[in-house]
Amino acid sequence: MIEMRVMGIALDTRTGSPIVVLNDKDNRKALPIWIGSAEASAIIRKIENLSVARPMTHDLIIGIIKQTGYELEKVEIDDVEKDTYFATLVLTKEGEEPLEIDCRPSDAIAVAIRVDAPIYVAANVLSEGAVSTDPAKDEEEAQEFKSFVQSIKPSDFEKLLKGHEESDQ
Repeated sequence: MIEMRVMGIALDTRTGSPIVVLNDKDNRKALPIWIGSAEASAIIRKIENLSVARPMTHDLIIGIIKQTGYELEKVEIDDVEKDTYFATLVLTKEGEEPLEIDCRPSDAIAVAIRVDAPIYVAANVLSEGAVSTDPAKDEEEAQEFKSFVQSIKPSDFEKLLKGHEESDQ
């Protein structure tokens, strides 16, 4: 799992649908997830620290979690199937096994940012949906890897194999 953070909300120019954008800590990968308007509004309200007179749905969820003695340990965006993302809220309570609650990523994110809980994304989800935000660095690393591969000699493998044979004995 890779820890991500909310970069913001964007709009799909073709459909007008909101998109929440998650970035990794190094700002190398961005994961766009299309979400509903209500969830986008809830996320924006928290990002911009806008308060409302009465608790909204995601505030209510946090209230319920706290009143039952649990805390939101983390959020995991753990699967994707046919452009549909799946998430889990992981709740903890001292002396008890963690509770895992299935939810939509948009709701999970809206809840997580209210209590600064970490947001994690599974590697398979990132590989399927993430886009590079630093193509120059990607190209540099690809060139470094090509140079490394081209510098490998057959004798390097013989040394490696001998080292493993000796350690197995």
